[in-house]
Amino acid sequence: MKVNGRIVENPEHWVDLIKDRVELDDRLVKTVKRLYVLLYKPTGYITSKGDPEGRPTVYDLLKDVPSFVGTVGRLDEDTSGLLLLTNDTMLAERMTNPTFHVAKTYLVKCATRLSDESLQKLRQGIELKDGMTRPARVKRVRDAESKTFLELTITEGRNRQVRRMIEALDSKVLKLVRIQLGPLTLDGMKSGTWRILTEGELKELKALTRQ
Repeated sequence: MKVNGRIVENPEHWVDLIKDRVELDDRLVKTVKRLYVLLYKPTGYITSKGDPEGRPTVYDLLKDVPSFVGTVGRLDEDTSGLLLLTNDTMLAERMTNPTFHVAKTYLVKCATRLSDESLQKLRQGIELKDGMTRPARVKRVRDAESKTFLELTITEGRNRQVRRMIEALDSKVLKLVRIQLGPLTLDGMKSGTWRILTEGELKELKALTRQ
């Protein structure tokens, strides 16, 4: 590596990426503009960059984004809603780190009507195979025939966590939509569309993760 034309072999050498000219293998290293993208993910899309089975991925919806952005957490194929993508790896790590307790809110359509007792179990924490969940915020939106619609907020990110929580109540998730991540919402967005975060939203995210 060369810094300002001089070879540097010390891996701990301090570099100012704004003022210093840095070269690696005689190629100029350029800083990439940080991007923060909010996507309204439709069902049927996976969050991987590619898929050997040929399923559509969220990157098929992001062809106009000027540089690569990675997903902050995941939404499974059958889950729709808010997905954050960025090339800011530090922010992404903090958003997914359970230490920061970043809230994620979902609308959940359950296959059965859930009792008040069942909802209280979610609020207190429920036993899963990988341990007790943190207490969730739960709001009964409405009941329709034999089904319950919930608004559920969790501060963890275990694999298929919401689905497993509902299954632990002897029910099943029929529809799952993430409507909020920290301060971010889907207000005014249509499924399959994306937008760049506002300065205000980014400021709130950084404050949330104490960056």
